[in-house]
This record gives sequence, C-alpha cells and structure tokens, in this order.
Amino acid sequence: MTAETPLSEHRIVSRDEWLASRIELLKKEKELPRLRDEQSRQRRELPWVKVDKNYVFDAPEGRRTLAELFHGRSQLVVYHFMFGPEWEEGCPSCSFTSDHVDGSLAHLAARDVTLAMVSRAPLAKIEAFKKRMGWRFTWVSSYGSDFNHDFNVSFTKAESSQGKVNYNYAMQDFPSEEAPGISVFYKDPGGDVFHTYSTYGRGVEHIVGTYMILDMVPKGRDEGHLGFTMEWVRYHDRYGTDEFADASMPYWPETASPSSATRS
Repeated sequence: MTAETPLSEHRIVSRDEWLASRIELLKKEKELPRLRDEQSRQRRELPWVKVDKNYVFDAPEGRRTLAELFHGRSQLVVYHFMFGPEWEEGCPSCSFTSDHVDGSLAHLAARDVTLAMVSRAPLAKIEAFKKRMGWRFTWVSSYGSDFNHDFNVSFTKAESSQGKVNYNYAMQDFPSEEAPGISVFYKDPGGDVFHTYSTYGRGVEHIVGTYMILDMVPKGRDEGHLGFTMEWVRYHDRYGTDEFADASMPYWPETASPSSATRS
C-alpha cells in the first residue's frame, strides 16, 4: 500500500488545478460502480444449495425454524453476530456494524428482504444486550444448534487448538472461537430454503455506512497507526469514556494497545 502524504504537507492548489484533478479521479470512480454491478450480477448467478438440516433458534416469541425467520418474505439475510455463550456483551465490532441496520429494515422489507442477527449466546443475554443498545432488528439464539458451525462462524475448542480454522474459505489463524459474516437465503413458494451466498471478514463492510463516509474525508479511516483495524471503535454508549471492552474476552486481539484496554 502506498504511504499517504501527511496532512501538514498536503498540496494546496488553485481551484482550476483542483477541478482538473477531481475530474481525473472521477473517471476512476465511475469504474467502481460498474465493477460492483458486475460482481453483484455474478453473485446472483451463483448456484444454490438446498438447506436440508432443520435449524431451530430461540426467539423472544418462542422456538423458530430458519424458514420462519423469513417472516413471510422470500429472501433472508443473516448477520452472524459474534456473541459467544460465555460472553457478557456482544463483540464491539459487530455492534458497530449492527448500529447501521435498523434504519434499513423498512426499506429491505419493501424489497422482499428480511434481515436477522444470529448468535450462539443464550437468548436472555442477547435480549439484555439488545435492550441496552436500543436495537429493533430480529436477533435470535442458535445456542445448541449446528448453525454457526455449519456456516463457518463458530469454531470448537478442538478446532481452534489446531492453530488454523476454516474461515472465509481458507484455513487460517483466527483469534476467537466466534467470527463475523453474512449469509443469504432464499425460500421458494413451496417452502424449500436455499443457501445462496455467504461473505466474511471485510465482506461485511457492505452494510457499514460509517466506513463509507470516512473513506471520503481527508483523514480517511485513520487506522494505520492502531494496534488492530477497529481498535478505535467503542460501543455507541461508551464513546468518551476510554472504555472499549473486557480485555479478557476472546474477541480482544493481543495487539491492542494498553490505553484501550480499560475494563468496563
């Protein structure tokens, strides 16, 4: 990656010079939406896999199957929210991502799409944390189910002890037994459910509007000097407190700087 010019040394030009540079960049910017449209088309062309296993989740209204999570629509997006059974809080970075969801729910519903969060934490913990954060989206527990493991977002202690786990379509190191991701499903008129797509790692950035805005400002995401990419992120009710998360929890990377490790 090319090093960026420090802000104190940034080039200052006339309006005409700025406009010429801006128009040149615009040519490249127009390439990106076209590439994204083509990638989206190819994504929709992927073959599907029929979901034969009967996944059942704990929901506030009772036990619900995967098919019932569609809430009468034909398309379901599941965000795999990192929240392990022993954790007292959900993952901070998943919470950051989830802060962008509620405003989209009505618009997604208008396009035949339901969005739901799934975590392995027991429902009581999910409900308490959801209430604290003020979220409205559907969030169910897969505790006791194979769902997270089958979609490669939860790893057993035996798998983690091997040093590498199957995440993002490759065997790789991962610092936690829980991982983030998005999986998409389709339900046909006969009620059969199909897995159509999953994305992991930076693939979840598609729903993080804050990052899209930061990419437009002079400092950008400004994460290059941090111990890990999202070290600056706080729960939205903890900005200004220097409290990030419990440093003993497994989502806390060893590279985190001590100044951010204040216990909550």
